[in-house]
Amino acid sequence: MTQFGYALASEEHRPLDLVRYAALAEESGFEFALISDHYHPWVDAQGQSSFIWTVLGGIATATEKLRVGTGVTCPIIRYHPALVAQMAATAASMMEGRFFLGIGSGEGLNEHIYGDHFPPPVIRQEMVLEAVEIIRELWEGEEVTHHGEFFAVEEACLYTLPDTLPEIYMAADGPRAAEIAAEVCDGLISVSPDKEIISSFEKSGGKGKPRFGHVAVCYARNEAEARRTAHHYWPISGLQGDAKWELRSTKHFDGLVKGVTEDQVAESILCSADPEKHAAHMQPFIDAGYDHVYLHQIGPDQESFFRFYRDEVLPHMRQTRQPARKSA
Repeated sequence: MTQFGYALASEEHRPLDLVRYAALAEESGFEFALISDHYHPWVDAQGQSSFIWTVLGGIATATEKLRVGTGVTCPIIRYHPALVAQMAATAASMMEGRFFLGIGSGEGLNEHIYGDHFPPPVIRQEMVLEAVEIIRELWEGEEVTHHGEFFAVEEACLYTLPDTLPEIYMAADGPRAAEIAAEVCDGLISVSPDKEIISSFEKSGGKGKPRFGHVAVCYARNEAEARRTAHHYWPISGLQGDAKWELRSTKHFDGLVKGVTEDQVAESILCSADPEKHAAHMQPFIDAGYDHVYLHQIGPDQESFFRFYRDEVLPHMRQTRQPARKSA
């Protein structure tokens, strides 16, 4: 059966607010949450970008049942995979059985900051494969020395490990990444209800593994207010193509989104106070085969969103939801 979660947008909210929203998500009936892991926001209007591994410590103490994961961490450039292994093991030790590691191949916006070369997607995907190998080996608790094509690890051993190791889910925006997610990871994360992604995941060994679908919404008192808010904070939703993965600065994004209109943003972000429209907006992901759907509420008003979903949307979805997993 489909589970429903909440997106903790570290680009929009201050650290203590993220901790509070995680607690509110749990109280409101959400079953899991993913927190974004960025060094920069996409555009200056978003205004935040905290070190989320510190925030996760606060979330661990503020929640009791909520499953929490990264959505997503890039384990290949800004973070060395040995460091990711340690960070994730510590988070999982603080949220025993509740933490999962979401990974991806990164964006130029965050991964260039040390002056490292940001390689093309095919190389980054190969780096991810090696990174996952290192992370899993370190999680075994033995001393690891590794000299691979991209990474070196010398005499490293993790002493703090959880009783239950976290699962690793991988973000995919195309068939090849979905294949890698199926082959070496425990689940899939995507922002698209494209059935080709699910099909590639299924055919490559993903049957029976969790699939997480990200859905962007903006709830407000009326549609006009929601459209203004979504356009102000998330104009990048109106950008087409893959250029956004390569841009290096919020200045580049601020320049690129100047021509994006409210209508373009509203094509991908639901701007509505109608619970039936919110339910319908999630349905394509469920129909495509996603068994976990998580909501990103755009803008500063999160409390109203929680009340709205607690009282109107989630009860409706749970009353009508059907088994989501399908064979491709």
